[in-house]
Amino acid sequence: MAELAQVVVDVPTMQTNQPYTYLVPQQLIHQLKVGMRVAVPFGNGHRQVQGFVVGFTAHSNYQGKLKPIAAVMDVQPVVNSELLKLSAWLADTTYSFWISCLYTMLPNILKSKAKRVVRVIDELDEQDIFDLFHGQDKCDLAEFQHDPAKMSRLMQLKRAKKVTIDYQVTNRAHAKTVTGITPLLNFEQLEDARTSLHPNAHAQNRLLSYLQSIIGKHVKQTTAEQVAKLKVGTFNLGAKKGWLKKVPIEVYRNPYTQPVDDDHLERPLKLNPDQQKAVGQICQSINTQTAQTFLLQGVTGSGKTEVYLQSIAQALQNGRTALMLVPEISLTPQIVNRVRRRFGSQVAVLHSGLSNGEQYDEWRRIERGQAKVVVGARSAVFAPLKNLGIIILDEEHETSYKQDDAPRYHAREVAKWRSRYHHAPLVLGSATPSLESRARALKGVYQLLRLPHRVNRQPLPPIEVVDMRAEVKRRGESNFSLPLLQALDLRLQRHEQSILMLNRRGFSSFMMCRDCGAVLKCPNCDISLTLHMDTRTMKCHYCGHEEPIPQVCPNCHSRHIRYYGTGTEKVERELHQLLPNARIIRMDVDTTRRKGMHEKLLRQFGTQQADILLGTQMIAKGLDFPNVTLVGVLNADTGLGLPDFRASEHTFDLLCQVSGRAGRANKQGQVIIQTFNPDHYAIRDAQAHDYERFFRQEMNLRHQAGYPPYYYTIRLMASHPEEAQAARAMAHIRQKLDHHLASTTIVLGPTPRAIARMKRRYYYQIVIKYKKDPYLHQLLLQILQETQSKSFKDVQVSIDPDPQYFI
Repeated sequence: MAELAQVVVDVPTMQTNQPYTYLVPQQLIHQLKVGMRVAVPFGNGHRQVQGFVVGFTAHSNYQGKLKPIAAVMDVQPVVNSELLKLSAWLADTTYSFWISCLYTMLPNILKSKAKRVVRVIDELDEQDIFDLFHGQDKCDLAEFQHDPAKMSRLMQLKRAKKVTIDYQVTNRAHAKTVTGITPLLNFEQLEDARTSLHPNAHAQNRLLSYLQSIIGKHVKQTTAEQVAKLKVGTFNLGAKKGWLKKVPIEVYRNPYTQPVDDDHLERPLKLNPDQQKAVGQICQSINTQTAQTFLLQGVTGSGKTEVYLQSIAQALQNGRTALMLVPEISLTPQIVNRVRRRFGSQVAVLHSGLSNGEQYDEWRRIERGQAKVVVGARSAVFAPLKNLGIIILDEEHETSYKQDDAPRYHAREVAKWRSRYHHAPLVLGSATPSLESRARALKGVYQLLRLPHRVNRQPLPPIEVVDMRAEVKRRGESNFSLPLLQALDLRLQRHEQSILMLNRRGFSSFMMCRDCGAVLKCPNCDISLTLHMDTRTMKCHYCGHEEPIPQVCPNCHSRHIRYYGTGTEKVERELHQLLPNARIIRMDVDTTRRKGMHEKLLRQFGTQQADILLGTQMIAKGLDFPNVTLVGVLNADTGLGLPDFRASEHTFDLLCQVSGRAGRANKQGQVIIQTFNPDHYAIRDAQAHDYERFFRQEMNLRHQAGYPPYYYTIRLMASHPEEAQAARAMAHIRQKLDHHLASTTIVLGPTPRAIARMKRRYYYQIVIKYKKDPYLHQLLLQILQETQSKSFKDVQVSIDPDPQYFI
């Protein structure tokens, strides 16, 4: 092995993607591997920083004296070779720093200042016990990281499966242990102990026989009690007499509330012809190891999940693994439980709702090859699965697949990279595919698979659109129209359930006329203007257009023009007054803050403990309750008023998703949508369940305005505690862009962001729209590196490829 290591260092004040070269001390040459974390000296003085070994080299262009690596922090790589390559690609394509991409792939417990505990799990010779463990059964790895000889010995013991390494964060998570036992005497010594027993000491006799059967093993005490049919007292007596020793035994934390029995797993369901065709094509790609991307477009309730499960089964049958991503896993416990009922203990779950310890245990099960199927939210796309056979992105249109802070990756793009790396198919599933994905399917980049019918053979529920302008005139201000109230009352009489969704995607930041439903728009961009109370103006955050707040509606000249917005608590109070006998579960950020509350509330609703489930967008996805026959959307317009070119698409998706919660079993469903904009095409097309018409209309508008999928977009944003500094930094970047970019590339801004000040920092942004620009990528990487220089002191600059919002 070469004696020089390439190390990506973690220096927050001076990030770089260029690895530094360090000398590998002679005693570390056979220990050090790519993917391990190391401590290295950095800068002048005695400062040490953490870094990742990303490669080895025989030569260095550095003219000065190279510094040696100070210590190895791991006995095995924490990032495997695939994820190392992926992290480098991620840094390049998301304009992020390599070190942040590497940390993104690790569970939280490995990112923190963790204590690394080495535990003895098998018999060691006396020399090792004395030299390494000081006669104990565990030690702190930090004691040896500067002693290569002892580190080398620990690595040998790790390879021989005689010790294990745990990461333990002080006062936080550590490996969970239960009491276990291990014999202290050999077979003959235990037999000798039997001779001194009283003839009536049957329990002790049985204990000695049991200990003879587990020599050299560690067994959980609860298991030993069951197998030997003995009580706790007998084991305590055995410990007192020196026959056995109590030892801690590591167990995995169980993040699941519902147990599964591997001997009684659910059998696959019978597929209809459309499902059979989809499964057949996906399985063909699995069998031929082809990295084909499929777009599975199926109406709500068409059986997409069964297609996923049977495709996963094929991958497992071929000895491969499977990864399934869902938008927000804590909100969709039903799908997780369904996957576990089909594949049992082979399933691991990864999401932010788990404790650090649960997350770490699941990550280790995956990394050790004990879990073959991973279900998770966005960051689970980095699960250290080997030999992937299929990747699935359910509800692929969801914006939550895009990471908001660095590295600003889209899980779909990462999934495509891993699909190519493993020669495995990628399945993108949705009832309402994103325009980008559907356009790619039409071009033949993705293969389109359709599920046009519900599996229960019921039609999609009829949707009634209620014009709230007329309701307000007739009945005054209320969140509930008469048709919706009557429908809710009817469900109460029939003992059926209802779901009510309050569309909170918008804040009270846009102006809408209550008489004609008009929203004030930018004359240049066809994007709604944002209300700024501080300057008493309406602003466009795409091109910078500005005008005063109107007193009357520019469309119908009515004075009933106001902000729009309401809250779930307010709606719940009104509902209690209108329907005092209704049992209501409210599901929003406040009621689901505590761990496990999503699942608890949904279980209560699923077991008929409530008549009405009231919530925000979180209830629109993935819920399947057979007794739900009514879905009401209280304010369909909110999303339409946002200053975002995707506003209509998000509203259409949401209405289709939530409508799909009704009538999923044998009972006929009904949907009521309340709106002040009944003639908007997104609402009309959702009412008709007509994705094709919406797709054509929206694509036409995007083409005229020059937005994705016809153009790619990138957002650059600068922030600083002083507004002038943020504006100056962006003006400097704009100059740089103007001098180097292709003439066909469009640059908008700089302008203040919609929410211009947040956490005492002012934000300015530039939006770049382009089709092909050979200079752009390299220029943005240069700008990223320049932001670490002194000229950008205290200015934070972010580069966001394919932003989901411009708010």
